[in-house]
Amino acid sequence: MREFIGKTMALARPYRGRLALGVLFGILAGLASPLLILSIKLVFDVVFPGADQTELEKWQEALKNAPIFIQKLAAAMNDWLHSTHDRPSNGVILLAISTVPLAMLLRGVFGYLNSYFLQWVGVRAVTDLRKQLFAHLNSLSLSFFHQTSTGELMSRISNDTSVLQGAITNNVAVLAKEPVTVISVLCYLFWKQPHLTVLVVLVFPICMVPLTVYARKVRKGSAAIQEQYVELSKIMHETFTGNRVIKAYNLEAAVEKQFSTSATGFIHHFMRVVRSLELPGPMIEFVGSVGVAFILIYVAFWSKVQMKQSDFLAFIIAIFTLYQPIKALTRLYHSMVQARASSERVFELLATKSTVAEPANPVPLKAAGADIHFDQLTFGYGEKTVLQDIRLTVRAGTLVALVGHTGSGKTTLTNLLLRFYDPNQGTIRIGDTDIRQVSLHDLRGQMAVVTQETILFNDTIRNNIALGRPGATEAEIVAAAKHANAHEFIIERPAGYDAQIGEKGGGLSGGQRQRLAIARAIVKDAPILLLDEATNALDTEMERAVQVALDELMKGRTTICIAHRLSTTQHANLIVVLDQGRIVETGTHAELFALGGIYHKLYSLQFPP
Repeated sequence: MREFIGKTMALARPYRGRLALGVLFGILAGLASPLLILSIKLVFDVVFPGADQTELEKWQEALKNAPIFIQKLAAAMNDWLHSTHDRPSNGVILLAISTVPLAMLLRGVFGYLNSYFLQWVGVRAVTDLRKQLFAHLNSLSLSFFHQTSTGELMSRISNDTSVLQGAITNNVAVLAKEPVTVISVLCYLFWKQPHLTVLVVLVFPICMVPLTVYARKVRKGSAAIQEQYVELSKIMHETFTGNRVIKAYNLEAAVEKQFSTSATGFIHHFMRVVRSLELPGPMIEFVGSVGVAFILIYVAFWSKVQMKQSDFLAFIIAIFTLYQPIKALTRLYHSMVQARASSERVFELLATKSTVAEPANPVPLKAAGADIHFDQLTFGYGEKTVLQDIRLTVRAGTLVALVGHTGSGKTTLTNLLLRFYDPNQGTIRIGDTDIRQVSLHDLRGQMAVVTQETILFNDTIRNNIALGRPGATEAEIVAAAKHANAHEFIIERPAGYDAQIGEKGGGLSGGQRQRLAIARAIVKDAPILLLDEATNALDTEMERAVQVALDELMKGRTTICIAHRLSTTQHANLIVVLDQGRIVETGTHAELFALGGIYHKLYSLQFPP
């Protein structure tokens, strides 16, 4: 728990000034509770004066060693209170009564400021954590995202961090305010009735028994709730992103049942935690009230202590004043247990290291005019070897096509070039520079990619094209769209380049999405171009038009093209055939066709004689 508290407070360190103010006002709010008890007792003494020595006289005696001005103030108040022998003046009564709303006002103002400053700190600290977590997740390698579901990551960033926000705001507020209330009220009780207060203190440990009984249930239930949040997030993400398949296969009822089952499980764990949180409070109050009842019986029948009515009233009010802060402190422990369960997952993600490390001292990369060398490259996902002993040189300014059966390692080779992964053995060099010595930002900044799976964002057409090079001018964006044969369908839309395309470009056809992805690569104007079958979503006529644009784009650039449709390979400077992770054939289209090997077979299947 100490480690969790340390990490949580570290989040609030940038805002320690306002955190200190929040704690200060919490302490003042805690001190206002005994002040309210004193004001009620003062009103009782003033409105119902007795023959005994008043409280002000006792205070005057107690303050005989205090500074002179405080002694004079106490004497003046005592004289004012006893300005008449039978009953204080109306002004004195009104003044005494006014101390009750004044004490309430002070407690309310201090409580508000305590909550306001801590909420201010909490929401900013957790937002910083979310930013840090989001940035950290983006820095992790592709293998991490293959092993972790999107729904789980969304739940960690949203739900788990929300629990931590409560730990900073509500828990710190309770820690600042309630212990001060308990201590100050107990000090008042020990001052006024030390013997009876000892009995009260002996009763309170019994009140803590329910806390220890239910703490373990809260911890287990809280962890289960967070897991159910993750499960619900997974189902929602998969359902909403895969809605086309779900509708096509009539899976609505199946996913609804899955969601309902998970939601029911969430209810079970949630109510388990609610029971564990709510039952200790009433139990503490009941046990405490029984203890108070025994104390009252003791006072009524056996105690020789003589108390004024106002003293007895203040004593009872003080005892019951202790229940709320003690109840809050019991909730605090349970809340800390919940927050710790969530924080473990968040901090675990933050501690996750990327398998692709940034170089300590990155060197600059000059990819323009540089050959790309794959030297004795071996790579596998876990125990499965995908590429083995790859030796290949891609000459600057040439087009190299990678062909082969599905799963032969074509896409993996480009993923290694982009450093989505690092090879198990061997190196990749651009010119004479090992790409592991180059910063990821610099490396990927000199490559343009058009993937087989077209990725567009829920934004305008203009912004999706400009992602290739933020800051591109309007003329450059339009020129790129024209080269990609996308300009015509763009201007046909009412909003033109400002048209929203929906999530993943759902408002566009497959061919339109592909052309926008090509336009994005064109506007980037990078020296290395990676094409993962960039024309696979286009019909024959459109493919030819876009191919002309790609031919223009590839001039003077080093291009690696993953080709499934072999019509795109005929003009390649070099065709590399992969089979089961190895290079088995290399050459031009004419050379490989004449060879009569795997390439000849693949080509003949697509273009039978």
